[in-house]
Amino acid sequence: MKQQGNYHKGNNHLEIHHQKNHKGFVLLLNEWEKHSEAHADLIPTKIRIHEPDHIKLQALSRLYKLPVDELAGSLLQQALEALEAEMPYVAGTKVIRVEEGDEIYEDIGPTPRYLAAQKQVREQQREQQKQQPKKRT
Repeated sequence: MKQQGNYHKGNNHLEIHHQKNHKGFVLLLNEWEKHSEAHADLIPTKIRIHEPDHIKLQALSRLYKLPVDELAGSLLQQALEALEAEMPYVAGTKVIRVEEGDEIYEDIGPTPRYLAAQKQVREQQREQQKQQPKKRT
């Protein structure tokens, strides 16, 4: 009986181990899915940077064991978000709405031009994508 109990215990251990392996794959698949979603819109690009900045990227790459291009992309994304947040609002003369009794004037600073340029680039890219033949996988 004792051996049978050990054997049964062993089976439970194998069953638990088997369940852990399946959970491991579920976690791995979820991780891949998140990675795929996060990287779905990445496009390769070439940028020129100064040597001291390249050294800093290489050091960060070694420190965090991440590819230089991934680090550079992340840093550029953060820099662009910070830049956009700091673009000044410059009040024009045209009232575009009233909020709680206060007149809100159109922004004649760089932000509307920047957003319009983004929209133009996005539309051009969509047109180019439509004209390109679809790749077969």
